[in-house]
Order: sequence, then structure tokens, then C-alpha cells
Amino acid sequence: QVQLIESGGGLVQPGGSLSLSCAASGRTLSSYLMAWFRQAPGNEREFVAAMSASIGNRYYSDSAKGRFTISRDNAKNTVYLQMNSLKPEDTAVYYCAVYFGGNIYQRTSYNYWGQGTQVTVSS
Repeated sequence: QVQLIESGGGLVQPGGSLSLSCAASGRTLSSYLMAWFRQAPGNEREFVAAMSASIGNRYYSDSAKGRFTISRDNAKNTVYLQMNSLKPEDTAVYYCAVYFGGNIYQRTSYNYWGQGTQVTVSS
């Protein structure tokens, strides 16, 4: 059974930074594209960022571009999301996910999900 555990969420003021981690067990992530999604109360889960396996290409939502950076450490079987210049609208539960096929920007293209970590951006 694949298990993904997110960590690093918390409360931060606007303009601040947080670094999220996603540690995996039950599967080696090195061969899979990984992504971060987020979901605010009442909203649909939306794509944030992704990073491919062999090539290491990075993909970002318009909101994340220029502020967030996705990275991965295959030796640690961990994916990261560095978030800078945070805004109140970034407040959401952040999830990491394993891709299996399809449009990388859609949640239906991912088959394994973590439990999520809460990020709250507020003064």
C-alpha cells in the first residue's frame, strides 16, 4: 500500500514562507511524476505544481508561478514545495499525489494521495 504523508503546514503571515514535504512509503517515487494540489473550504481541489521523473520538468499553476518551487529528493523518496510571498488566498489544505496518466493538471490523473497539510495565511 502506497502511503504519502505531507508535513510542514502551519500559520504564516502574508508575505511569509513555508516549506512543505511529502514523504512516501510503499513505492519508490523516482519513476513517477509527482504533484501538489490544494483545496480550500467549499472549493474544488486545484493543481498547484508538478515535477516529472526522468527529465525533471516543472509545471506550475498561474497562481504558483514565480512564488512556489517544487523539488524532489529521490534518495529520500520525498517531494517538496517551497512557498514564498504567501497570500491569504493560498490558504488551503495541500496534498501531494502520484501521477498515473492523463492531463497532469487534473486530479483524476493521480491515483495516490496524502492526507494533506493545512496552510493558513493570515495576519
